[in-house]
Amino acid sequence: MTETSVSAESRPNWVGRSLDMIERVGNKLPDPAVLFLLLMVLVWALSWLFSGVSFSEVDPRNGEPIVVRNLLAGTALTGFMADMVRTFVNFHPLGVVLVAMLGLGVAEHTGFIKTSLRAMLGVTPRFLLTPMLIAVGILSHVAVDAGYVLVIPLGAVIFYAAGRHPLAGIAAAFAGVSGGFSATLFVPSSLDPMLAGITQVAAHLIDPSVRVNPLNNYFFTTSSTLLIVLIGWVLTDKVIEPRLRRTAVDGDPADMPSLDALKPEETRGLWMALLAMLVAAALLALSMWPESSPWGAAPAQVPEGGHRLLVSAAPLMQSIVGLIFVFFLIPGIVYGYVAGTVKSHRDVVQGMSKAMSGMGYYIVMAFFCAQFIHAFGQSNLGVLLAIKGANFLRESGLPLGFTLAGIVFLTASVNLLVGSASAKWALIGAIMVPMLMELGVSPDFTQAAYRVGDSSTNIITPLMPYFPLIVVFCRKYVTGSGIGTLVALMLPYSVALLLIWTGFLLLFWALGIPLGIGASYTYGSG
Repeated sequence: MTETSVSAESRPNWVGRSLDMIERVGNKLPDPAVLFLLLMVLVWALSWLFSGVSFSEVDPRNGEPIVVRNLLAGTALTGFMADMVRTFVNFHPLGVVLVAMLGLGVAEHTGFIKTSLRAMLGVTPRFLLTPMLIAVGILSHVAVDAGYVLVIPLGAVIFYAAGRHPLAGIAAAFAGVSGGFSATLFVPSSLDPMLAGITQVAAHLIDPSVRVNPLNNYFFTTSSTLLIVLIGWVLTDKVIEPRLRRTAVDGDPADMPSLDALKPEETRGLWMALLAMLVAAALLALSMWPESSPWGAAPAQVPEGGHRLLVSAAPLMQSIVGLIFVFFLIPGIVYGYVAGTVKSHRDVVQGMSKAMSGMGYYIVMAFFCAQFIHAFGQSNLGVLLAIKGANFLRESGLPLGFTLAGIVFLTASVNLLVGSASAKWALIGAIMVPMLMELGVSPDFTQAAYRVGDSSTNIITPLMPYFPLIVVFCRKYVTGSGIGTLVALMLPYSVALLLIWTGFLLLFWALGIPLGIGASYTYGSG
């Protein structure tokens, strides 16, 4: 190959140049911790500016006109200071990440994770790593937020061990875990009954007799899994990874697993660790088996068509992070003692301490992220923007197909400002569900449109609570990584999911394929 052809091959195309520009601009932004601080100051200023304005939009949560709260008022500022510690400590991703990382830290320190990956890579074809990783990311939805702290960092490790770029592994895993958040790989997630409950409340504003099945989008979300895996596979292998060839891995790869054959003591340790994990899983299954199992929710907390073990109120669903801790701690310790990497309990504690020492930067970012999100929620600015957008869509008079696509894009836009899936749907659904019922559209169909938009832009919004954590994962391999790096990495997935997944939903509608159990496309005579 000539020098000219090599130069031409390495030269980025217009997509690569555009993403490079986004990365450069994004990385010129302040450090994420400082960015959250500046955004919080901006929210304070905007809250003061709009606090004296009267808005006609009605807050669906209380039926009263929206009032922007002045966060610079004396009582608001003193309340903010009084709640600062509570806001940080109650920041949901903080506890999820730290507790899960304690167990993962032991499993990594003793060598269980490295040995398991080496064994898996020995039997998995290299070209199937991408779809496998995305599918596992989608499957992780049944464990609520587990994918963020488990699948995404392991995606980097798996790709690096296979001789591929670790950021491509992070991108593929992030696309499955967060970009495909509304997809389900056969097993329903706790999101299904949560959204269905909000949809039913919104539908009752028009018709109190409407009953929304928690699995009303099950066929659509399950079918969407194949679509998301294909989109992620093509983009990762054909767009993302080729672009990353120009990005050097300058982090510390010393702890990365090699692809050497397992030593006898490693093989014994792995088998005993897997046996210990299997025994623990069997004991958990036995404790879940009785109808009166304490892992299940109380009958009053289970919606019609739901399962007492799978609803969000079930202790099982609320214990996922604790179970991750246990299910990595046990095999990690067993592997360490059998393989000889653990001599005493002090080695176990050292593994936990090592994991926590690497989380310092994330804790700093989480503090400022928590304060910003709290202030933004208190101001009511996000609610105002969401309802203004929904009202605009309602009054536009577009054809039904365009209106449904509009719901997708409206949700995707609001998602950049309001992270919680249930909070967004409580705001948007209270307007959109009754409005479209008047047009003959079922609540099930409206909810499906919302889910597409909610997932598609999760992966490009720095305000998503786990976004700072993914930046930390990237920095472990490419030290210059920042917000721009991750946004540029994930933007192709976001755009493709938004356009293709919306088309997929409209195709479902055009062909009359059932959305889910007990679901329909039409309401009343429509």
